[in-house]
Amino acid sequence: MAIQRILIVDDSPTERYYLSDILSKNGYNVSVAESGEEALAKIKQEKPQLILMDVVMPGANGFQVTRSIARDPELKDVPVIICSSKSQETDRIWALRQGARDYLVKPVDPGQLLDKIAALG
Repeated sequence: MAIQRILIVDDSPTERYYLSDILSKNGYNVSVAESGEEALAKIKQEKPQLILMDVVMPGANGFQVTRSIARDPELKDVPVIICSSKSQETDRIWALRQGARDYLVKPVDPGQLLDKIAALG
């Protein structure tokens, strides 16, 4: 089934707007969360089909939230793509070990993002 509902988790209003704009213009139903804690609550309520997760946030970071999702029997099938300004290969490997399906470095390239979503759907 093609992905329709996407949750963007980022503490930056600019990033949330940027990603929401790309996805909305391409027909996706987008919701946002400003923190890892808010994300976990929204995931259970809204059942998104994909999560775009920032890493550096106040409170629980994106790696911790991704690990929580991957370990939750109800949520583990929801793919997570990490979108982070951290560009080190070690960060990418760590993200995948936490359960993320993919890793994009900010600023996210719209074409690359849409290709990764299409590949998951």
